[in-house]
Amino acid sequence: MSGSIALLGTGLMGFPMARRLLAAGHKLTVWNRDGAKAEPLAADGAVIAATPAEAVRGASHVITMLTDGLIVEQVLFETGVSDALDQGACVIDMSSIKPSQARAHSTRLGDLGVSHLDAPVSGGTKGAEDGTLAIMAGGDQAVFDAALAVFAPMGRAIRVGPSGAGQLAKLANQAIVGIAIGAVAEATLLVAEGGGDLEAFRAALKGGFADSTILQLHGQRMQDHDFAPRGRVSVQIKDLDNIMAEAAELGLDLPLVKAVRDRFARLAGDLGGGDLDHSALFLELLDLNGRPAS
Repeated sequence: MSGSIALLGTGLMGFPMARRLLAAGHKLTVWNRDGAKAEPLAADGAVIAATPAEAVRGASHVITMLTDGLIVEQVLFETGVSDALDQGACVIDMSSIKPSQARAHSTRLGDLGVSHLDAPVSGGTKGAEDGTLAIMAGGDQAVFDAALAVFAPMGRAIRVGPSGAGQLAKLANQAIVGIAIGAVAEATLLVAEGGGDLEAFRAALKGGFADSTILQLHGQRMQDHDFAPRGRVSVQIKDLDNIMAEAAELGLDLPLVKAVRDRFARLAGDLGGGDLDHSALFLELLDLNGRPAS
C-alpha cells in the first residue's frame, strides 16, 4: 500500500473517489474550497484539512480533482502546495484539463523533485461510487507503476503514453461521449415520436453495434427526464472547447465535435441548462423540434 494520500477537490467526483480510497484502507487527508462538502468524509475516517498546503504535507501521493486547468495551476502553485510537497511525492491530476497544461505542470513539479501523472477519468459519478472508473494516465512508466495501489480502489488505470497523453485520451473520450449523447437524443426522440416503447428499444439494441453505456444510462435519463447533474453541461462544454483548441493546434477539423459543441452551448446559453446533466441535450433537441420539454 502507498503512504498517506491527499485528495484536493471533493465535489461530485472527488467525494465518492475519497470514499473508495478510505474503504480500501488508505490513510487520506482531504481538502475542498467549500469545506462543508468535505466534512462528511470525516465519518469515513478522512482527515479534513483547512488548506490545500496542510492537506499535502507528508503525503506520498496527492490527487487533484478540480474543475479546470487554471484552478489546478492555482491550487498547486499559488496556495503553498508546491512548497509543502515532500521531495519524491507524486501529484496525480485526475481533473480534465488541456494536455499542454498537464505537461507544463509536470515540468514545474519535476523541477521541485516531485513526479506527476495526468490521469483523468471517465465513468461519471456512478463509476466513482462503484470504483469502476476508466483512468487514462500519462507520465513515466515507473511513476505509474508505483501509483497502481492508489488507482486500484477507484477503477481500472491504463498508461496511454507520456506526460499529457492521459489528457489527450480524455479529450478523445469526451468527443465520443458528447457526440454519442447527441445521437442517443435523436434516436430517443425518433422512437418516442413514432410510438415505440423506449425501454424495449434499448433492450433490443443490447449487445448490438449501437449499444453503449450512453444509450442505456443516458437514454433512460432522457426517457425519465432525469437531468439532475452527474456530469454537468458546463463541464462538457469546457471539454469540447479543449478538444477544439487541441485540434486547432494539430491543424485538424473535427466537424462532429464542433456541431455538438454548438448544441451544448445553446443548451447552456439560450435554454439556461448549464448546470444540468449533459444528457439534458435531449431538452435542446426537443426545443429545436418545437416539442414540449415534459
